This record gives sequence, C-alpha cells and structure tokens, in this order.
Amino acid sequence: MSALAAAQAALAAEHAAVYGYGVVGARVGDERRAEAAQAHAAHRARRDALARTVRELGGAPAPAAPAYGLPFTVADGPAAVRLAAELEDRVAGVYADLVRAARGPLRREAAAALREAAVRAVRWRGGGGVAFPGLAERP
Repeated sequence: MSALAAAQAALAAEHAAVYGYGVVGARVGDERRAEAAQAHAAHRARRDALARTVRELGGAPAPAAPAYGLPFTVADGPAAVRLAAELEDRVAGVYADLVRAARGPLRREAAAALREAAVRAVRWRGGGGVAFPGLAERP
C-alpha cells in the first residue's frame, strides 16, 4: 500500500470517527461526556491534518460521507462506550497501515495517532487492550 492510499484510508476512518463520536456524545452518560468531547476534538484535528497530508502527497482528500453505518445499535450509555472503543480500534488499524506505508515525519505522526487511539480504546474499556493495537487479526 502506498503512503497516499494509507493516508486516504486513515482520513476515511477519521471521518467515520468524527461522525461516530457525534453519536457517542449524544448517548454517553454525563460522567463521560467530557471524555467524548475531547476524543471528538482529537479526531477532528487528526482528520484536518490528514486532509493536508493527502494534498501534500499529491492526492485529493476524500470528503466525508453524509452518514455512516454503525456496527450496532447505540441506544444508551453503555452502548455508546462500546462504540467509542470500537471506533478507536478501527482508527488504530488504519494508522498501523499508515505506519507501515509511510517514512520520516509522516510515519512518526501515524505512530503517535496509533498510540493515542490505543490509549483511548483502553480508557473506554476501563482497562485492557491488545499487545499490538491495529495488528490484531491481521495476517
């Protein structure tokens, strides 16, 4: 996978995460609403940075879809917490691909984004994670 293709995939995942955190923020309990807002802001910032990166790599940033399908129904706070963890896992996966495809500063930035997503996933789950985030179930 080229760095441009991996950056486009990461951008698409960030678009989906921004959308998903809108759902999380609407359903999560008051005790975790600030955490959801912080994650939402972090994903918006990563999305904007990736759009610039895609342009720098010679591509046209893919726009966000009008809506995204959710992996399950999010009707309450516990489901919103599960969705947040799932979003972070998915983002970690595409950043793992970008780490493999990129070099130099882009690779370092992708590794930082992977780490941030993995930490957020662990926090949403209340502890516990995988040894190599983004690489679970990959050949």
